[in-house]
Amino acid sequence: MSELVDHLDRALLAELQRDASLSQRDLAERVGLSQNACWRRLQKLTARGILQGSRARICREKLGLDLVVFVMLRTRHHSDKWLRDFRQHVLSIPEVVDFHRIGGDYDYQLRVVTRDMISYDKVYQRLIEGVELDSVTSYFAMEAIAEGRPLPL
Repeated sequence: MSELVDHLDRALLAELQRDASLSQRDLAERVGLSQNACWRRLQKLTARGILQGSRARICREKLGLDLVVFVMLRTRHHSDKWLRDFRQHVLSIPEVVDFHRIGGDYDYQLRVVTRDMISYDKVYQRLIEGVELDSVTSYFAMEAIAEGRPLPL
């Protein structure tokens, strides 16, 4: 990473991870840059694909999204067409907030956020319809100890 960004870039990225709503003036001040230098660095980080927009952090519990489920999937299919169809199918389910192809005993891991068990069952039914899966195992989060932590820069 040291070849991609210097200490000022890392400082900018760290501040943005803490609070992406900072004004450019405040951001520049926090990292010890002029506003113009800050803007140029942000533009370069964006052009290089390192900085990719900004998002609001939303408290899911205050919206009634109390159930977090880690879904482990195993399949026997690995053709290009199956993978394209499967990825498109999973990405069409809005409750799937994270989707990873993994190594080990399972092939894929999903993180599903929804209201309750009844809502999750609907997600589960939608997930298994139309795609052939070898196994689906669900793990229910009891407590979120840390979510959405900043990347270690």
